[in-house]
Amino acid sequence: MLLPLLHLLLLLFFFFFSPSYSTTTTIGVNYGTVADNLPPPTTVATFLRSQTTINRIKIFDTNPDILRAFAGTGISITVTVGNGDIPNLSKLPAAQSWVSTNILPFHPKTAINRIAVGNEILATSDKDLIAHTVPAMKTLYQALTLANITNIQVSTPHSLGILTSSEPPSSGQFRPGYDKAIFAPMLDFLRQTKSPFLVNPYPFFGIDPNRPDSLNWALFEPNGGVLDSVTGFNYTNMFDAQMDAVFSAMKKLGYDDVDIAVAETGWPSAGEPGQPGVGLDNAASYNGNLIKHVNSGKGTPLMPNRTFETFVFSLFNENLKPTISEQNYGLFKPDLKPVYDVGLLTHQEAMGPTSDEAPGPTSSSGSVSGSGSKTWCVPKTNANEKALQANIDFACSSGIDCGPIKDGGPCFKPNTVRSHAAYAMNAYFQASGRHPSDCDFGNTGVIAYTDPSYDTCTYPYASSAAATSSAPEAAEGPAAGMKARKSDSGASVKLGVSILINHIISYFICILFCFLL
Repeated sequence: MLLPLLHLLLLLFFFFFSPSYSTTTTIGVNYGTVADNLPPPTTVATFLRSQTTINRIKIFDTNPDILRAFAGTGISITVTVGNGDIPNLSKLPAAQSWVSTNILPFHPKTAINRIAVGNEILATSDKDLIAHTVPAMKTLYQALTLANITNIQVSTPHSLGILTSSEPPSSGQFRPGYDKAIFAPMLDFLRQTKSPFLVNPYPFFGIDPNRPDSLNWALFEPNGGVLDSVTGFNYTNMFDAQMDAVFSAMKKLGYDDVDIAVAETGWPSAGEPGQPGVGLDNAASYNGNLIKHVNSGKGTPLMPNRTFETFVFSLFNENLKPTISEQNYGLFKPDLKPVYDVGLLTHQEAMGPTSDEAPGPTSSSGSVSGSGSKTWCVPKTNANEKALQANIDFACSSGIDCGPIKDGGPCFKPNTVRSHAAYAMNAYFQASGRHPSDCDFGNTGVIAYTDPSYDTCTYPYASSAAATSSAPEAAEGPAAGMKARKSDSGASVKLGVSILINHIISYFICILFCFLL
């Protein structure tokens, strides 16, 4: 009797009192290249890996320069088969040749995890392409299997034009003639291979000028919602309604167990004169709210408690697209500065207003060399305030000058734990020699390659020579005045030991409590 009670109390104790750590906000992006002013792929790969929480990209071809640049980054990549190549790839020898040319030279060092067979094929109305899409998917998958590759999915993205009905969401249905001939075998293949059904929902295109509330409905902003009288669900945003319409169509064919992923969605920050809905504020609102929504795990009314893999369109503004709005879907400008803030930069809260200074030339390795090889240490976006406060306490008690983040100091504002932690963690990192381990802080720190200084707040930077040759009492050069009493094992070990001790103490308290009952 005592043992089961002990187990139950231990579970309850650790459930309620164990330290909690927030999850990382992750999102994918479509990396389009229809522009003549984009940075080289090596620079893009370094930027995404070191400066953002973006952990997956989708490209619209199999550009070998991009695939080489992303080798070793850990960023997952969806590559795309050109629409015109689909008929030929329905034959196994051609599919094997395609895999040999476009996958084998790069995989697994480059984390290619999906092949998109064409893009919005049904929207082309090309009957030959449409008829060969599923066969090409099957032969490409077979070619991968024959090459002993079992971790790359095969799917194809669709516009919402595949639906003949979508309002209300419960009425969602695939277009007649394609439902059983195309989508049933496609969904069966996706079910067998555990691959997602890819869709491109764009609430931007669903704005109705005759319905004043439709803009807020599209932007995830407060609105009265739209009632589905069949299910009784009130839809407070268009994205959920579009996703559930697709789900309803799949369910009608008996494939509601197949996962759904968002291959494209986005909002233009500029457009043609008088074009409804375009604008910087609306783009920031849609993409920012979208990212929060899909990462929340809330799901949709018909698909509750689901987190949808999502790729925002797009990474960059692309100046060679045909219209102004198409040119302005980017989250970032070609100089890597954000068009607007949606919470994807790893050290955004430590940064002040974005300056207009463009980054310097890139090195051959692809790193941004506007600051040479300089590095700083800032908090990860998923680090919680409790951990960051512990980092501040540790750094400031190690002899670091934390005066700048005290009231009245040049770095006191913004008066947030994250901002103060960014300064303190970086000061410790610089004084300790700028080794990667000095920025670990219990896996809550990340190396930054752009100076996080802002306004009158200047983040210390110590050159390698100054940091490593200086006595423990003080760092030389720009970091003069910072004292470093670095422990032999570093901040991460101290924090880890502290957590371990807390757990051990908690365990024995539980045991003592149980025996006293």
